[in-house]
Amino acid sequence: MAVSDKKVAFLLTRGVEQVELTSPVEALREAGATTTIISPSEGTLQAMNNDWDHGDVFDVDVPVAQAKAEDYDALVLPGGTLNADALRTDESAVALVKEFFAADKPVAAICHGPWILAEADLVKGRRMTSYRSLKVDLGNAGADWVDSEVVVDGKLITSRNPGDLDAFNSAVVDALS
Repeated sequence: MAVSDKKVAFLLTRGVEQVELTSPVEALREAGATTTIISPSEGTLQAMNNDWDHGDVFDVDVPVAQAKAEDYDALVLPGGTLNADALRTDESAVALVKEFFAADKPVAAICHGPWILAEADLVKGRRMTSYRSLKVDLGNAGADWVDSEVVVDGKLITSRNPGDLDAFNSAVVDALS
């Protein structure tokens, strides 16, 4: 499905799980979308493979403090424990996520990515999934957590881990179609 007129923001920082960034970016670009890396990191950021091994270094396209939801059609929140933990404590990152929800735009989060949604108080009453270590955190924030490859609740798309990327990517592309 072509999504050639769509712009998708990827919100991440150092420690992002590389494949949870590169796989959705590739799927969206193949579908014709434009992708942008937004980050509180300046210049470049270090991706990780399985939270332990250094991956590639990626350029930051837009500083999070300058990003606006109105400039994009959807938001993707890749995981990576270090990435997700840092983002949820960044006020500008949390504010941007809230903007996307307020604008009723698709938001997709995989693995540890949903952590920031709990921080932003956006999960109450929502059916969702994540990496299993977030089950209690999301439940305590009011989510109905399920162990499923991908969960679509309105415009919120969540997935568990890199093994679910095919389903996650398809759901994100479908949300933009």
